[in-house]
Amino acid sequence: MSAATQELRTGCVIAGGGPAGMMLGFLLARAGVRVMVLEKHADFLRDFRGDTVHPSTLRVMRALGLLEAFLALPHHKFREMRLDLGDRSVPVADFGALGAETGFVAMMPQWDFLDFLADQGRALPEFDLRMQTKATELVAEGGRVTGVLAEGPEGKLRILADLVVGADGRHSALRAEAGLQVRDLGAPIDVLWFRVTRAPGQTDESLGRIAGGRVLVLLNRGDYWQMACVVPKGGFDVLRAAGIAAFRDEIAALARLTPAQAAEIDDWDRVKLLSVRVDRLERWWREGLLFIGDAAHAMSPVGGVGINLAIQDAVAAANLLAGPLRAGPVPGAALAAVQKRRLMPVRVVQRMQVLVQERMIAPQLGRRAAALPWPLRLLIRFPLLRRVPAWFIGLGPRPELPDDRASPGPSPD
Repeated sequence: MSAATQELRTGCVIAGGGPAGMMLGFLLARAGVRVMVLEKHADFLRDFRGDTVHPSTLRVMRALGLLEAFLALPHHKFREMRLDLGDRSVPVADFGALGAETGFVAMMPQWDFLDFLADQGRALPEFDLRMQTKATELVAEGGRVTGVLAEGPEGKLRILADLVVGADGRHSALRAEAGLQVRDLGAPIDVLWFRVTRAPGQTDESLGRIAGGRVLVLLNRGDYWQMACVVPKGGFDVLRAAGIAAFRDEIAALARLTPAQAAEIDDWDRVKLLSVRVDRLERWWREGLLFIGDAAHAMSPVGGVGINLAIQDAVAAANLLAGPLRAGPVPGAALAAVQKRRLMPVRVVQRMQVLVQERMIAPQLGRRAAALPWPLRLLIRFPLLRRVPAWFIGLGPRPELPDDRASPGPSPD
């Protein structure tokens, strides 16, 4: 690797090739803005990432003319969210009420979703995706961020841009360097992720189960279940001390696993800890720099809305910034407008996640008999109310759609 630093220039450089970064890169390139997306890995094949593509994202794909091609990828649809509470099955959300074409959640591995966006982006002349390239440091001049330093297969890079976007997740290195204040909203839970092969004849519906003081979510990933076991914050060490056999037996009983399935949970190396955080930046930007997605607001896994909220950020940012970017450096007022547009839905969703964690999930942990919270009793008694959680989870407050007025001409699709 050469020690020399290569200097590049683009309109917008995006650190992070996750859902927010890839969607923003594609939309800006579609609008005629030169954009460079930096993804530190060689591919998108990482497990235990958000795989729930909600109606809000499906509607974005439809507006882009990409829904049919997107749904040609392998996926599983579910139109109803159910929760098994003890021996009782409770319907929670009816996504079918959101329309025949997009009234469902598509379970799709995130790497397939990102590969799809990357392929769409590569068809555009203004789109430059750099894999195995990591933004390491901000470049600033006179108090304004003017680019990033990065490292990739070709060596060290100095990438100058009219706008830098941090979309590098909840552990964002750029966010830490920018020195922006973070507000921690708290999270009393952690999540353990692991997988088990799906057995013939088992239901194909994704669902949640609460029993025996445990909360478990089963997500259908085709030939296997991706499972999420909720534990109290810091509770993983207690489980490890009790041994993998005790954990395996608990999960087997709760998930009703066959002996062959249970035998797959044979080592703690197969169990990954997600330390749940719910936080957000007080200010998402400084001159020349904007954060979106988890880099701006880390979400709880409650509702599986994180990927979809990140995509909403990207759509709003593209709508508001494509025009200014075509003219050159983006003024701070335009960046502030992105935060103003997205702050309300983020605050509402995070507040609801915190309430669900504190009032509905945490009290179930360690309780021998599962209790039926009053909101679930209402959903049982009044079926039409199931449209409310479907709307909140599926679309959320202030859903975004691409605005073709941000584009200089007819879109390529």
